[in-house]
Amino acid sequence: MQRASASLLRAVGLPERVAATRDEFEAKALELASNPAKMAAIRDSLSRRRLTSPLFDTAMFARHLEKTYELMHARAMIGAVPDHIVVPA
Repeated sequence: MQRASASLLRAVGLPERVAATRDEFEAKALELASNPAKMAAIRDSLSRRRLTSPLFDTAMFARHLEKTYELMHARAMIGAVPDHIVVPA
């Protein structure tokens, strides 16, 4: 879960919110809890990035997933064994 959370924070341009340890996580949480202005700034930043970040581009995600299924099906049709699939961007 920690790696997924860190990946999501980096994807939306908030790498400074990633905590490497439990103590660091708690310190960051306390910092935000005691600083409503900083929390509001992060919320505003995230709200703006939501409009341009690939992380929130569901149409692109759907196209990528569909291409993945097409590549999987093509491999199955030629009798290839399951393997890693690289889906072009």
